[in-house]
Amino acid sequence: MDDELNSRLKPLRDRIDAIDEQLIALLNQRAAVALEVGEVKKLYNAPVFRPEREQQVIARLQQMSGGPLANDHIGAIWREIMAASRSLERSIKAAFLGPVGTYSEEAVHEYFGQSIEGLPCLSIDEVFRAVEAGGADYGVVPVENSSEGAVPRTLDLLLQTQLSIGGEVALPIRHNLLTLSGNATGITRVCAHAQALAQCQRWLAAHFPHVERQAVSSNAEAARMAAADASVAAIAGTRAAERYGLQVVYPAIQDEPHNRTRFVVIGHAPTGASGYDLTSLIVSVKNQPGAVFKLIEPLAKHGVSMTRFESRPARMGAWEYYFYIDVEGHREDASVAAALAELGNAAAFFKILGSYPRSR
Repeated sequence: MDDELNSRLKPLRDRIDAIDEQLIALLNQRAAVALEVGEVKKLYNAPVFRPEREQQVIARLQQMSGGPLANDHIGAIWREIMAASRSLERSIKAAFLGPVGTYSEEAVHEYFGQSIEGLPCLSIDEVFRAVEAGGADYGVVPVENSSEGAVPRTLDLLLQTQLSIGGEVALPIRHNLLTLSGNATGITRVCAHAQALAQCQRWLAAHFPHVERQAVSSNAEAARMAAADASVAAIAGTRAAERYGLQVVYPAIQDEPHNRTRFVVIGHAPTGASGYDLTSLIVSVKNQPGAVFKLIEPLAKHGVSMTRFESRPARMGAWEYYFYIDVEGHREDASVAAALAELGNAAAFFKILGSYPRSR
């Protein structure tokens, strides 16, 4: 049986080996051209990372592929190829909410690939400060969750910062209950970030109704605590489990099976149009009848679709609000540019946070 199997597999494996030899030669050729691109960019002080260009490359390859590779496979493969090429030009550093093992770190690698230098930060504020001060090239911060809504601190900091949004990534959030032993015996506390506890509250109420729940700075911090104390269970992802040597007791305990968190990428350089973009902005209006309707009327007039409308108190003691709006398209698109010009004239406060490729 083994001899027959091996005899049938050998010619197929030989073909794969031959194809792999061609692939590695072509990948090295591609990397050499990427280095030439890097030299040209240096002459013009152009950014190493162009998310709109990478999005266009992946979209083009997905469109021309006849299978059997799925679009997700093509995206994942070429994201790593381009990340490796970027790292040959220059190392890129991305700040994220740490410690290592958080979903924020996972979002960094989902967006930039594995060939990226991560900078874990103690808070979302520190992520912004690291990028503003030049300690990191980019920052990745959570902006909203599909079940818990907006992340208020990120919204407040986007209002204050001079940085712009240059990209986004939507990450499926799969919460696991983790312990050092791999079982639930002796658990006295369940630790996680406050949002993770909220996203698993029905499951916890059904399975551990009398166990103390403790909110900590991040799920990775909870995993670190569980690794040091067998009576502590953490709610975190598999990256944290691997990082801190924990085992999964119960997988996928989030109350909503399709729970996702949207992260935005912040940096100094604006992002060009990719053909599949979003534009984010903040506006406020004068406190008068019909003000909000007049604010969004230019979007309808110019056929611009709004995908998000979030309000935050202006904290001025006068019941005034800032509105966080996402619209389809790039600020350079004719219809979007016309709508934003009218909207800016009508608003009491107007700030474009950035135009960037949409997460596919």
